[in-house]
Amino acid sequence: MTFWIAASIAAALFQTIRFMLQKHLAQATLSAAGATFARFVYSAPLAVMALVLWFALGASVPMPGASFWAFGAIGGAAQITATVCTVMLFGRRNFAVGITFIKVEVLLTALIGLVVLGDTLSSQGVIAIVIGVFGVLILSGPLERTGPIWRRLLSPSAALGLLAGALFGVSAVSYRGASLEVAATDPLLRALVTLAAVTTMQTVAMALWLKVRDPQEIPKVLAAWKTALWIGLTSLGGSFCWFTAFTLQNAAYVKAVGQIELIFAIIGSVLFFREKITGREALGMALLSGSILALVLWI
Repeated sequence: MTFWIAASIAAALFQTIRFMLQKHLAQATLSAAGATFARFVYSAPLAVMALVLWFALGASVPMPGASFWAFGAIGGAAQITATVCTVMLFGRRNFAVGITFIKVEVLLTALIGLVVLGDTLSSQGVIAIVIGVFGVLILSGPLERTGPIWRRLLSPSAALGLLAGALFGVSAVSYRGASLEVAATDPLLRALVTLAAVTTMQTVAMALWLKVRDPQEIPKVLAAWKTALWIGLTSLGGSFCWFTAFTLQNAAYVKAVGQIELIFAIIGSVLFFREKITGREALGMALLSGSILALVLWI
């Protein structure tokens, strides 16, 4: 198996576990913003410590330029907003469907990558991604089963899912752009430099935002450290794997393979949250899973 595929699958597993923990915290004690802040405040220090240790062992890399910081800032801001939308979406749809709904990001990532970085897709890659998009469209209806089609497509669930997907696409392409600006030959070192810089910026930005908008939320995040620490650890592992894969491959392909988290989400949805999957939802997820298999076989 190609290394970037293995990294993408590992990232998907870490991400699914983190979303489950964030859903639990958002339902129990924290707001959507607080659950999002938890992933950064408990992962940034670990990322910085890992980078310092790597440098202590003899690694070196020149200070990245302005393009690196611009890509990192844009990607970080987009990821924060997308994560907040995702946590809010979990309150409207069940866990597995919430994860699936966001997967429109794959198509959007391909388009953004083409415009921003000049990344292109093969015809077979496009076919695989389109199959996945059909799976998303099948899942595009709101909780209500009645009413005109335009109302279904313009539901709050659809809006949150599409917004989160678009912003995750922006963050993926931006992170790939940032990692490519790091002057190092080792993809793991490039990923770690990007991860440490981005998570630090995100932690500072969210701390300032919460300090102004909801100062009571910061103590709640710190008080929930027993669960939030695991959010930070899984976030660190997932982000490191994502960034490594982005360094090695087109962001759209990485995100497309990462859709394997649907399988992980179904397991979490049924076993942990006792939620049921309808036939329609299963069909949509089957199409998305088929698109992943096609990418693994064709790319």
